[in-house]
Amino acid sequence: MSSIRPKELDDRLDSSGDEPFVLDIRPASAFESGAIDRSRNVPVYNELRRGDESALRDRLGDVPTDRDIVVVCKMGVVAKRATSVLRDEGYDASTLLGGMSGWKGYQNGSLGYKLRSLLWSIR
Repeated sequence: MSSIRPKELDDRLDSSGDEPFVLDIRPASAFESGAIDRSRNVPVYNELRRGDESALRDRLGDVPTDRDIVVVCKMGVVAKRATSVLRDEGYDASTLLGGMSGWKGYQNGSLGYKLRSLLWSIR
């Protein structure tokens, strides 16, 4: 399964020409309380969590086919399922490691994020 670290995503969002489409699958209320700049909310988290992939498949028209896709959820677990669905449909998709929790930790420079980042580097 393809994944991307928060710092890598941040670097790509800051670069010109290589900006991925950030697909936030969390419920609308979670998205509205805080999201990655320029991300798009397609709230299919609860359905995917229950194993219902059809909710995402029904919304594929909201996902561009000409850009890399980075899928975001709360912790990254449900986003892996969404990434798998997207890859099955032919998208170049990856999961944001740690989800929004990892993103916020990266943005804040938290110790928890630094420790997780070390673990990710030895995998």
